[in-house]
Formats: sequence, C-alpha cells, structure tokens
Amino acid sequence: MTAIRLMIQKISQEQIFMLSVLVVNGGNYLYNLLLGRLLGPEAFSEAALLITLLLVLSFLGMTFQLAVAKFSVLFTGGQLERFRGNMYKQSALAGLLIGFLIIVFSKNLQLLFNAQSHWMFVVFGLGVPVYFFMSVNRGTFQGKQEFGKLSLTYQTEMWSRLLLTMALLYFVDTLPGMVVSLGILLSFLFGLFPTEVKGLSLAPKERLHPDNSKKVSRFLLLTACYELTQIIINNSDILMVKHYFNAFDAGLYASLALIGRVVYFVAWMFVMLLLPAVVQKHRDGEPTAPVLFKYVTYIALLSLAIVLACYLFPELIISLMFGKSYLAMSGLLWQYALATSLFAVSNIFAYYFLSLDHYVPVIISGVLGLSQIVLVAVFHDDLATVVHMQIIAMTLLLAVQVFYFLIKERDKSLTGGAIPPP
Repeated sequence: MTAIRLMIQKISQEQIFMLSVLVVNGGNYLYNLLLGRLLGPEAFSEAALLITLLLVLSFLGMTFQLAVAKFSVLFTGGQLERFRGNMYKQSALAGLLIGFLIIVFSKNLQLLFNAQSHWMFVVFGLGVPVYFFMSVNRGTFQGKQEFGKLSLTYQTEMWSRLLLTMALLYFVDTLPGMVVSLGILLSFLFGLFPTEVKGLSLAPKERLHPDNSKKVSRFLLLTACYELTQIIINNSDILMVKHYFNAFDAGLYASLALIGRVVYFVAWMFVMLLLPAVVQKHRDGEPTAPVLFKYVTYIALLSLAIVLACYLFPELIISLMFGKSYLAMSGLLWQYALATSLFAVSNIFAYYFLSLDHYVPVIISGVLGLSQIVLVAVFHDDLATVVHMQIIAMTLLLAVQVFYFLIKERDKSLTGGAIPPP
C-alpha cells in the first residue's frame, strides 16, 4: 500500500489530465459507437447531427474557456476577481442569446437538416447557457493548472451523458433525436461539478484596468474568430453531407467522420496543456518554441499511427466499431483520418500563436475554412469527393501555418528577441 501511495504521489496533475482525456475520449467514442449500433445508419444520422451541434457549441464555449485560462495566469488580486465576474456575465448573456435563437428557429433547423422533429433543437437550446457557464468554470481550473479538478468536470459530463442516454433509449419510447438531446442537456448539469466560485463576485469593488480590458477584448475577439473557423472546418462537412445526401449516406459518413476524428479529439488534450504553458513562458521571458515542438511531435506521431492503422485495417476497424452495415466506408477511412490529422497539427500552430496574441493564423484558418465549404459545395458528386476536397484544404492550411511560423522564427533570430508582434 505504501508503494502504491508513493507512486500516486509522483503522478503530476498534467499526467492525470492526459489520462483523464484518454478516458473521456474513450467514453465519448463508446457513446457514439453504441448509438451507431443501436440506431442504424438512418437514425444515427439524426443523432450525429446533434453530436455535431454539440461540437459546434464546444468551440464557442472554448472562446470563454481559453480567455479565462490565459488571464487567470496574467491577472492577480482584484483584477482577477473583476475579470472572472465579467466572464461569467458575458458567457451568460451569450448563452441565453444563442439558446434563444436555436429555440426560435428550431422548425427552420428541422427543415434545413431534414430532421424528424424540431423539439430536439428546443431541448438542445435550453442547455446552451449551462454549457457556457461550465466553460468559464473550466477555464478557471485550466488557468490555475488545477488539472485534477478540470479532469473531473470532463469526467462527470461524459459519464452522465453516456449512462443517461443509454438508459433513456432503453426505457423511453420516443424519437432517438429527442433522447440524445435530453441526454446532452442533463450531462451539462452534471458537468458543473466541481464548480469554482470561491472569491467570485459579480459586482466587485475594483474595476478592470482599461489596458487589461483592452487585452481581454482583443483576445476574446481573436479567439471567437478562430473558434468560428474551427466550427467551419471541423463540422461543415457533416452538416453539408446531411443537406446534400440522403439519410443513409449521411449516417455512413457520420461513422467515417467519428472514427477518422479520433486524432483531433486527442489533440485537444495537448491544446489544453499548451496554452497556459506558452503564456507562462512568454511572461517569464523564456523561449516558447520548444513547447510548440513538443506537442507538434506528439500529435504528428499519433496521427501517423492512426492513419497507418486505418490504411491497413479499415474493414476490421469499422466492423468492430459500427458493424458490417457501415463497411461501404472502409476505402475512405484512412483518407478521412489523413485530412483530420493535417487539421490537428495545424491547429497546434494556430493556438500557439493565438496564445501570443497573433491574429494572422486566425485569418489564414478563416480563409481556408471557407475554401473547404466552397470546394464541398461545388464538388460533392459522392462521399469520396467530399473527403478529397477536405484533404486539399487541410494540406494548404498546414503548409501556410508552417510557413508563417518559419517567417516569425526568422524575424526573431534577426531581432534577437521574442517573436515580434503581427
């Protein structure tokens, strides 16, 4: 027992968080796989639509989470208290507005995505304010590098969604979309544990300094723009396939996307660790590029392994995960995994510069994200063409991000200082 306690004590919070992310990703995969097997391709397309909307929501919430994470490192005392109060207020307003719009336009969303019922969008909209509050809470833990508590919020959200959704599917006789939507809403409530409200005041005595307020506004704008590009790049394909193709093909594509995106979901673990580390080193005047190299190497090796596995054993992977009814997608599996891997690596570069307040990578991602939509809108004869258009767009994105990094490193070596501002 003593040896076990000593071993546990030697495990850092970062290692706990990395292990937790692997468990959470595994649980989310199990959640999707069970839905795919239980519902079949047509009904699964409905569930996949809600899961995609959940990913869209997570990118929006990430704007608040990353802002709180960054400035929790930079601000102290009354300035930190005021900043946190402002973030909770702004996230509440944004959540109420977006949730209201989803509810109001629920019938339009039903028609746009060929859904069976508009009520699943209504239930989903009710959960948006809760999710944004949860995102600010997570940003506090991330900024303080309290990865144990941060891990716990992800665990409570994931396990509650998995267990409650499966229970509802078994006991409640209603449309699958409604069940999945209700499970998502309930998981947001569970994800609020634990919540960091110690020292929080929505009306603090000290006002945020104008310079600090300007820094926060700039970062929020940059991050919101970049998260918007993430939404476009990472989710537009599923939404467009749901629009252009029938329910059966959309369900097949959703299974392909779920398997191929495993590298991207794991990459989020490194983004969580990257941002506070880069901000801290930049503030202390230390080199930040080694942090970038470390996480790019991790993602590149992981991506290579996943793409290779998808190339060598596509039918085995699809059969084990979704069943034989999805085997038509086996030939495209490694290609979709390649597109996702290119995106995951370029994402590390983008968040690196975003943590240093550089806006050029945001513009780059926005332009190439829109180019992906244009390519798929013009070329969508079949599902293979959709995947090929994404490979083209993501290859260009990574190439430009690397080129921008090399230019900044050259400028830094010439000036002998930190990376110059954009």
